[in-house]
Amino acid sequence: MPSRPYKDLVIYGCFVLNRLVAGLGIDLYQENLEVKLDAILPRQAGISKEEVKREIKSNHFMTERVLEALVRDAYVTVEQVEGHYRVRITKEGVLHIRKYNEFYLKIYQEQIRDHYRFTKPPFWLRP
Repeated sequence: MPSRPYKDLVIYGCFVLNRLVAGLGIDLYQENLEVKLDAILPRQAGISKEEVKREIKSNHFMTERVLEALVRDAYVTVEQVEGHYRVRITKEGVLHIRKYNEFYLKIYQEQIRDHYRFTKPPFWLRP
């Protein structure tokens, strides 16, 4: 049985950012996106930490590490309200994933294919 491809913080971050953009219901590559984000981002629902954990298909420890890295890079915010966490993408996060998705598709093709083996990726991330 072949081993599963190794996934690191970068590709896990890619999965989380793409999931958050998909939740916005927008085309990541539309024209004038940067201008439109100021109106779109405040209305986003975001996702819970549990949804992040399920998206990256990993454990609590790795989920925390991925979120710490994304927060450190200012790609997401994590807000705690009444004991629940909401993860929301920032403008920087949207612009980062828009710029680097093609790079991630080339470098992490095997990991992306493995990750979306049983689910459909966002239409802009189909290898």
